Amino acid sequence: MAIKHFLQFSDFTLDEFEYVLERARLIKHKFKNYEPYHPLEDRTLVMVFEKSSTRTRLSFEAGMHQLGGAAIYLNTRDSQLGRGEPVEDAAQVMSRMCDIIMIRTFGQDIIERFAANSRVPVINGLTNEHHPCQVLADILTYVEHRGSIAGRTVAWIGDANNMLYSWLQAAQVFGFHLNVSTPAGYDIDQALVAQDNQRYTVFANPSDACQDADLVTTDVWTSMGFEEENAERLKAFDGWIVDSAKMQRARPDALFMHCLPAHRGEEVSAEVIDGPQSVVWDEAENRLHVQKALLEYLVLGRVSAQ
Repeated sequence: MAIKHFLQFSDFTLDEFEYVLERARLIKHKFKNYEPYHPLEDRTLVMVFEKSSTRTRLSFEAGMHQLGGAAIYLNTRDSQLGRGEPVEDAAQVMSRMCDIIMIRTFGQDIIERFAANSRVPVINGLTNEHHPCQVLADILTYVEHRGSIAGRTVAWIGDANNMLYSWLQAAQVFGFHLNVSTPAGYDIDQALVAQDNQRYTVFANPSDACQDADLVTTDVWTSMGFEEENAERLKAFDGWIVDSAKMQRARPDALFMHCLPAHRGEEVSAEVIDGPQSVVWDEAENRLHVQKALLEYLVLGRVSAQ
């Protein structure tokens, strides 16, 4: 099978995503029933981290072990990448010693350059521009709770960050609509959105964006790498908290999601994230299951149901 990477959400077709989601549900069922499943025995995942992580490292490392393989953690501070080794050279070497690579870094250009020089599949564990694994886990979570996301309305409240850009791509692939509300000055970068994307509407008022939404989701106001802007952002994002009033504008059975970690009292109120509409813990767990299906697909291709 030709090498396939997962660097942003638009890298897969709807058919591929539906296959991966089906596999994720099957693999999750096996995990919950303590059924051993080791399709990646004797395979190795290398995880390259330039940004700190909890969920990404745990879900990929545990997932690869549960699939029967091995996972190796590399931090750029402790490797030659941190001493100026060209990304292209690192890709050539690493990809000769393993079967698949996950990278969590800053600029999307870094992971694109790495993948272009890799002999094995590369997965985007997070960049400044995209977070496709998280949105795939979010969609799996929605499907588990409410069925197909096609034709639904998702409300994004907050920063125009990597999560939003992956949601925008997902809307095109899965056929749902995205209501977007970002504070002035933190608007969508049109260079990161496909010109033919008609699947979103921008709202100046975050409450209006929540109207009749099936899913309301947000993220921290200050992403990694933008910490020096925190005080300024706290002022600019005043009013963009997802609270009970905004959830009441959504449909009665609407879900709330957050990719975590969360700052209660800033982007989301405690009563929402800890309330009955919140599925953030299912969402976090599903990083494990959907990434196991992703690892299986990228290494082995399509496998027969088992």
